[in-house]
Amino acid sequence: MNCSCDVDPITFVVSPSLRAYAPEETDTAAICPHCLRVEPASSGAGDPDFSRVSASFPSGDAGVALALAIGLCESLATNRTKLEGVLEAVERHGADPLLAIDRVLAEPSVEPEVDLERRRHQLEQLLY
Repeated sequence: MNCSCDVDPITFVVSPSLRAYAPEETDTAAICPHCLRVEPASSGAGDPDFSRVSASFPSGDAGVALALAIGLCESLATNRTKLEGVLEAVERHGADPLLAIDRVLAEPSVEPEVDLERRRHQLEQLLY
């Protein structure tokens, strides 16, 4: 990862239905459990442990979609359409993206690289 955090990233496989939202549309990506930076990865884990970010982080495809959404938050202006789609994917896979983001932000070990607190209100407007 290109962040300066001293933690191992969480690697994950991006399913074909979510690849359009992945960095560089890659089939594997990684998220730093501390700064939440999302980048392409060379290989992904079969069952990523998103609980390293937060015990309330969704698992499975909902977790992958949420991680990709967080990665897209670095630029709401250029990623608006993708964010709308990936947030809907989080919901389709059975998780509430805004509640999940709130819970992640409440974790003392998480210091997002992007100001997710400010972005959260804008994300809510995209969903409703």
